[in-house]
Amino acid sequence: MRHRVATFKINRSSAHVRALLANSVCSLIEHNQIKTTLVRAKRIRQLADQMITLGKRGDLHARRLAVAKLHNTILVKKLFDEVAPQYKERQGGYTRIMKIGPRIGDAAEMAILAFVETDEQVKAAKAAAEKAEAEKAAPATDAQ
Repeated sequence: MRHRVATFKINRSSAHVRALLANSVCSLIEHNQIKTTLVRAKRIRQLADQMITLGKRGDLHARRLAVAKLHNTILVKKLFDEVAPQYKERQGGYTRIMKIGPRIGDAAEMAILAFVETDEQVKAAKAAAEKAEAEKAAPATDAQ
């Protein structure tokens, strides 16, 4: 029985799962989105969010922990210098999973795992919405 077991079954050995997760998070950092099965996406999301949290800390110890998990110093540098600073104001939830339907060959549920909008994009969207509201309200008062 699997009562209260909170892991997702990937049906691989533990070493293979660690390598798969590390490679997938590296691909996510490199390409900003990946296409994978739903169960794998849920596992990858956990590690990706942990790595961005380490990147937000930005100290040497966090960088060494990230290299120990991902085994790729170039992408850890990109994570710490480019990706993580974009989410300084966000308190978790850095990735999004979008279901895209079953795979043709074996009907496995597929998903796209991608980073959510950055803080700058959210601020720009809010400013544009406020500007649109202001323009919408202004002509109504001028017409009277």
